[in-house]
Amino acid sequence: MRMRMRMRRAGAERGYPGRAWLCCWLLGWQAAALQLPPCEETDYHFEYTECDSSGSRWRVAVPNPLVECSGLPDPVKGKECTFSCASGEYLEMKNQVCSKCAEGTYSLGSGIKFDEWDELPAGFSNVATFMDTAVGSAENKADSCSNSSWTPRGNYIESNRDDCTVSLIYAVHLKKSGSVFFEYQYIDNNIFFEFFIQNDQCKEMESTADKWVKLTDNGEWGSHSVTLKSGSNILYWRTTGILMGSKVVKPVLVKNITIEGVAYTSECFACKPGTFSDKPGSSGCQVCPRNTYSEKGAKECTKCKEEMYYADEGSSACIERPPCTNKDFFQIHTPCDKEGKTQIMYKWIEPKICREDLPDALTLPPSGERKDCPPCNPGFYNNASSSCTPCPPGTFSDGTRECKACPAGTEPALGFEYKWWNILPGNMKTSCFNVGNSKCDGMNGWEVAGDHIQSGAGGSDNDYLILNLHIPGFKPPTSVTGATGSELGRITFIFETICSADCVLYFMADVNRKNTNVVESWERSKEKQSYTHIISKNASFTFTWAFQRINEGQDSRQFINDMAKIYSITVTNAVDGVASSCRACALGSEQSGSSCVPCPAGHYIEKETSQCKECPANTFLSIHQVYGREACIPCGPGSKSTKDHSACFSDCLVSYIKDNQSLNYDFSNLSQVGSLMSGPSFTSRGTKFFHFFNISLCGNEGKKVAICTDNITDVTLKDMVAESEDFSNFVGAFVCQSTIIPSDSKGFRTALALQSNSLADRFLGATVETTLENISIKTDMFPPSPSKIPDVHFFYKSSTVTTSCENGRATVVTMRCNPNKPDQGELSVPSSCPAGTCDGCTFYFVWESAEACPLCTEQDYHEIEGACKKGFQETLYVWNEPKHCIKGVPLPEKRTSTCETVDFWLKVGAGVGAFTAVLLIALTCYFWKKNQKLEYKYSKLVMTANSKECELPAADSCAIMEGEDNEEEIVYSNKQSLLGKLKSLATKEKEDHFESVQLKSSRSQNI
Repeated sequence: MRMRMRMRRAGAERGYPGRAWLCCWLLGWQAAALQLPPCEETDYHFEYTECDSSGSRWRVAVPNPLVECSGLPDPVKGKECTFSCASGEYLEMKNQVCSKCAEGTYSLGSGIKFDEWDELPAGFSNVATFMDTAVGSAENKADSCSNSSWTPRGNYIESNRDDCTVSLIYAVHLKKSGSVFFEYQYIDNNIFFEFFIQNDQCKEMESTADKWVKLTDNGEWGSHSVTLKSGSNILYWRTTGILMGSKVVKPVLVKNITIEGVAYTSECFACKPGTFSDKPGSSGCQVCPRNTYSEKGAKECTKCKEEMYYADEGSSACIERPPCTNKDFFQIHTPCDKEGKTQIMYKWIEPKICREDLPDALTLPPSGERKDCPPCNPGFYNNASSSCTPCPPGTFSDGTRECKACPAGTEPALGFEYKWWNILPGNMKTSCFNVGNSKCDGMNGWEVAGDHIQSGAGGSDNDYLILNLHIPGFKPPTSVTGATGSELGRITFIFETICSADCVLYFMADVNRKNTNVVESWERSKEKQSYTHIISKNASFTFTWAFQRINEGQDSRQFINDMAKIYSITVTNAVDGVASSCRACALGSEQSGSSCVPCPAGHYIEKETSQCKECPANTFLSIHQVYGREACIPCGPGSKSTKDHSACFSDCLVSYIKDNQSLNYDFSNLSQVGSLMSGPSFTSRGTKFFHFFNISLCGNEGKKVAICTDNITDVTLKDMVAESEDFSNFVGAFVCQSTIIPSDSKGFRTALALQSNSLADRFLGATVETTLENISIKTDMFPPSPSKIPDVHFFYKSSTVTTSCENGRATVVTMRCNPNKPDQGELSVPSSCPAGTCDGCTFYFVWESAEACPLCTEQDYHEIEGACKKGFQETLYVWNEPKHCIKGVPLPEKRTSTCETVDFWLKVGAGVGAFTAVLLIALTCYFWKKNQKLEYKYSKLVMTANSKECELPAADSCAIMEGEDNEEEIVYSNKQSLLGKLKSLATKEKEDHFESVQLKSSRSQNI
């Protein structure tokens, strides 16, 4: 920038003339010695010395550079240090009086202003650093930011677009208290913008305790002012970009920096080119109108020869008009006439800057071609007129038929559905805006084109082409007025972008006219697609579509054919809306009336009676329809409905039957919000960041108590919530995520949070199955569980739809029993996906804790019986090892019972068994010994008989005669009883008891 001012200040702090005066005296003495020519008024100028402790100073004469003369005026007592002139005046140093600025100049009195940014003004400096020192060498990072700086852009200065930290610095010394004021644009929360002031001791001033600059709406300039103390003030405008991906941040723009509190202004500033001042004593310059121009210090603007030249507002020169091309005109449709016809009209883009009389120039195509009008939009009807009017309350139309009253038992389905674009609807408006110029002010940003509405030509390729739709509020149908679901309405639009450069289409929402936030954006060309945004609270909304062809301005138009098209816009449940159809409603109990009545919360409309009926237990009412029993949707496994049937939630109790054994879980001790900080991760430039998650697992009557916020400060979370329900950076959900920049990463005093969003606002169910409602978890995503206890998976869904997640985000929290991790346990993410997700849409967590183990049952312990001592016996109960259960059935107490030393029947059995064994052994021994004795006696008898054979009478004959007995009769004598034999064995007699055997023979009988 070329700054339109110079300030004369001098340098001694004492009450007598300082070093400047001494230098002048020495020069005068030397001049006298050399006999220099006497000084004239043009050879020198006046300056003030620095103020002394009493606030006094001297006015001294200082020779101009390269001037040698003698006879400088003597020092004179100057004005007090706090003296200053009013705006539009300057201090005339010769007489030390305030004089009015001449025409073509201006003055702020005690202030200075920087409003030209063709180059960096004198006194300003850029300092670029990479604050993160955690990764890589500092030298490499310093080199990586060497090309980062604030860049002058003519009317404003622009911050860096990367993730370096760049400070724009200006030092000023004030003689009295003052202020600094500047205008800015700050629309991207991926860049941090702070303004603060330091003194000459590098300590921050108290006036900049709140140094964070607030975001502005897209395309609007905000203002910021801070009080300055007297003395040295070093001003810092510092930006730090946070690049989480490849997307480039939108820079901060600053203009019109004004500093009040300087002691005096010794001259007026010339008006910059493109402005003028036509009155003496001006405190500012006016902008030259269109087709005029001015040079520096102009008293008035000069007109261009409009036949050959043109000039934009605030121009410093006229520009030759180019030949007209097809980029200089556009096509519109006239309103329908009584015959249902519309005319195609061609118009020049205003202001017209081209010439039709040049060679190869195009002329405006003929207008007036008649075509059939498109039908009215649903909910409107032309009623045989040339314009479409909304249907009266209580009626409906599809746009082609007359409006009809809704039948009894039904009510209009209010909303807006725009799919025919002959004229711009009454609740929509269009405009054009450019931060650097006013070329497109007053132009239409969008033009209707029959079956779609498309972006207009604009004045420059970097214009913001804006389309607004205002909805005063949202109201659900009468029958569901008492419902407390999360959706009050929705807006859906079908669009496409056709681009050859880096165009961007923004979709934004303004709540209660407080602040505009970017909901979603699409870069480059996009095929025809649909997008839906859910409205969760009743408020006044203004929806904005802003299309920008390129981000930076260019002298010539190269991308005028790049455009965005919107084919249809549908809004449901809109206040003051129209109806294209009717829907069933609940009727009052009185048969006489047929008016609709609101159903209580959690009630549906019974088809047979059209009466309200409460949904069954553990079902929730659909937010899209309330007609029929099917409107009540069953809750998922392991969940129950809220009292008003608006949603399902987990009461922390889950049951599962395995191998005919019931496993019951109680996660109540984990119902408080669990937190996880994963990382660190690093951007491509090395910025360290963490992913921070808050998880509200169950309980809390279904309330979403996990909270994430942007821009963490020392303010308590409770204060942030209580500040305003419209707090745009406040997210409440079952699972939410923030990106955390640690305090040591970028040199901030505290950690910073950004990109807070909801990952789960609806609970689907809790089950041991790995799939629920098309959401699956891979078994190898986490290490296998060391125990055989099955994991319990909590499934959640988010209704927020993004370009990368067309079906919304989903979250699965796996609860795993781990007795070694008591209390809250430990949360973790898959090692293969350190951000918790591998695709950006489905997030996975595992929560290991002893509290995730099932409740104990009788099968989880066993008994141990002790020995019988003194007639008493103890029975102990111990847990099975390893123990994988908690709470539930307690371990029984030790039990003591009476007992006998040896049981009676045990003794009887033992005695009988012993007796029987002894008896068997005795009988065996007896018969064995008896057999031995018989063998012995027999053998002895045979031997005895052989030895006495000769003494016996010879046998008459060896043959057996007829009639004789062939057997000898054996006669036993001295025969013992069985008892006697046993007795003899028992007494172990050694004597041989022989039995006398009498042999009878036929011979002896004959003898």
